[in-house]
Amino acid sequence: MNSHSELHDIAALLRSRIALIVISSHDEKGVQQLLCDLVRHERRPLFKWSLTEGLARLDVAMPAQRLHAQPVDALGHIRAVREPGIYMLADLHPFLDDPLHIRLLKDIALDECHTLVLVSHEVRVPAELEKFTARVQLALPDAAELEDIVRQEARLWSRQSGTQVKTSPQALAMLVRNMRGLPRIDVRRLARNAMADDGAITASDLPQVTEAKYRLLGSDGVLQFEYDSVSPAQVAGFTRLKQWLATRRPFFLGEAGAPGGQRPRGVLLLGVQGCGKSLAARSVAGSWGVPLLRFDAGALYDKYIGESERNLREALATAEVMAPCVLWIDEIEKGLATGEGDQGTSRRILGTLLTWMSEQRGAVFLVATANDIQVLPPELVRKGRFDEVFFVDLPGAQARAETLRIHLRRHGVEPADVDLDALVQRSDGFSGAEIEQAVVSAYYAAHAKACVLDTQVLLQELAQTRPLSILMAEPVAQLRHWAQSRTVPCD
Repeated sequence: MNSHSELHDIAALLRSRIALIVISSHDEKGVQQLLCDLVRHERRPLFKWSLTEGLARLDVAMPAQRLHAQPVDALGHIRAVREPGIYMLADLHPFLDDPLHIRLLKDIALDECHTLVLVSHEVRVPAELEKFTARVQLALPDAAELEDIVRQEARLWSRQSGTQVKTSPQALAMLVRNMRGLPRIDVRRLARNAMADDGAITASDLPQVTEAKYRLLGSDGVLQFEYDSVSPAQVAGFTRLKQWLATRRPFFLGEAGAPGGQRPRGVLLLGVQGCGKSLAARSVAGSWGVPLLRFDAGALYDKYIGESERNLREALATAEVMAPCVLWIDEIEKGLATGEGDQGTSRRILGTLLTWMSEQRGAVFLVATANDIQVLPPELVRKGRFDEVFFVDLPGAQARAETLRIHLRRHGVEPADVDLDALVQRSDGFSGAEIEQAVVSAYYAAHAKACVLDTQVLLQELAQTRPLSILMAEPVAQLRHWAQSRTVPCD
């Protein structure tokens, strides 16, 4: 951790003799090293305090003072010292709601003698101390530094094990790309974990790294990490969408040979229920080989004013840290349709999302699915919000045949053993989900009758199913009419 900008900013604060400097970071060792580098040019000693070790001087070798382990003792001691000093206070934040500690900190600040550097993963400064406080946001490592850290850990592993770490430029680049957004201490830990089992860095390490990265971010219930994305081969139909994604893959991932410019930003998948929009959303991540984050709009809303918008901002920030990734908002109309009687929360959430969509330039690809375009706010679907709006219609004959093949094989039936043409014809007007359920029901029926799952059993189940295209014929027809001149067909 030796960014010139960070060194300059903190050095300027130290020279200005500001009383309290707050650094929110998990990388305590990195902050400590940064301060040690800085005090070489200062004429003040550097000390560190922690609840477990008490006070210890860092710029010269001195043992920790266990007598000053308690915060009240340490702060009282610092206040009594007349020689100006710099004190790094590690994890003082749990004690900042104590009136005595607040008063001691304020007394130290008013004396204008010492500089206290508060270091923790999260520091909320009491209002009484805000005027004495400056905050420093430490930059996360860039790609060059990430690669350097991984190489350092690889050399260390090689020295300790006596064998060379095996990798390739492609695997190393993918590992570095998936570590973006993490602090240095976590990068080192994940790099060690990747090498620990087989002494190699390969593409097989990426899912483990991505999962660990998501856990480290501490995301709550608004975002869910989807462990099982699907490959395009597992999705029947969607020919145009698959071609569209294949064309844009190198641009989104910034692969070698792809010209620079704006990355693809996202698509809206609109269509009839049960026709595979969610499956297609999963396949985007599988097609591009990136993590899939599912946004739970139902968990977004909070009874406290402003909390829902904060939840959204934090979820979007997490997605940016997880980049490159796919952010999937399923049935977006349920979470972002404007509502009355919610004190304007829906409008503010919509505004927050629209601002992010227009301003974010990172490798976060938004996939939103919707069943009912009528309840979506016009601002969300206007031209330019999404790269493309695809319409997911009821599957045609070829897509139905493909869907039947997939689900028949899942239930141990070879498509060649049934009359596929008859099944395709009988399933006209069925959604993909309805075809799947008919195959499942036929499987149960055949098992109950102790007979083979054949064409006759499948046709009987299809005949007993009333598809949505019949039950809700008018709404489906209206949706298809609306989409005809406004969207791009998926197939």
